[in-house]
Amino acid sequence: MTALEQNPVTTGVRRPRATAYWAVSDCWNIARRVLTHYQRQPVAIVWQLGFPILSLLLYGYVFGSAMKVPGGGDYREFLMPGMFAMTMAMGFMNTAVAVVTDASKGVVDRFRSMPMAPSAFAAGRGAADLVIAAAELAILAATALLIGWRADGGVPAALGGFGLLLLLRFSLIWVGVWLGMLVPTPEAAGGLYAVAFPVTMISSTFVSPSLMPDWLGFLAAWNPISSTATAVRELFGNPVAGGGTWVEEHALLMAVVWPLVLTLVFLPLAVRRFQRLSR
Repeated sequence: MTALEQNPVTTGVRRPRATAYWAVSDCWNIARRVLTHYQRQPVAIVWQLGFPILSLLLYGYVFGSAMKVPGGGDYREFLMPGMFAMTMAMGFMNTAVAVVTDASKGVVDRFRSMPMAPSAFAAGRGAADLVIAAAELAILAATALLIGWRADGGVPAALGGFGLLLLLRFSLIWVGVWLGMLVPTPEAAGGLYAVAFPVTMISSTFVSPSLMPDWLGFLAAWNPISSTATAVRELFGNPVAGGGTWVEEHALLMAVVWPLVLTLVFLPLAVRRFQRLSR
């Protein structure tokens, strides 16, 4: 026989179970790389928490006595959940800067040249950032407890509140990954803070939207950060001081709907952008 026969075992198509296994393995390898970086440089997490902790102290003690919560209640109790939500939201900028830094160093191109699952880079980055977010939230909550904040809604409700905060961070991770692969340089990614910061401020983080001008209060009420902050205040048993808009009255629902919408939009965009890089 002159013709070579192909071995059906070695030329077979990879089975779906094997494909799923390698996708999970690729995701884990990416996540482990990110976590190893933070393990070697733990000061990075402390640096990221510097602003929210400073804001807690500044607004809680310097301005706290002068700030009033509509409907009554302690302003510090009102502030803490808002700061938790703001910190989780601003975390997407750290993701964007980290991704564009990897891209500028050729790390993303090396990943694309490997036989890895298309979704592994975004999923691995997201998994690692979620672990880091949980650590940041634990440190921030411990700081709030030290300065007098309490969650009075019970343990199950408090766990639900922290879950909503991590859900918000989870959804915005994909925004950060997508932006990180969209901007050309780390310096350009740093410039996005100028856009992100006002977005986080136009919310119910520091004051109730009912105290703002009508047009600004409308924007603040429909901000996903406001929905999470209001829902978490309800679960923690802290002062809510919400307005009468539909979105404020259904904050618990919107605190789930907004992250789901953001994930459904930006996760596919992040994966698609990764596939199109350097083409």
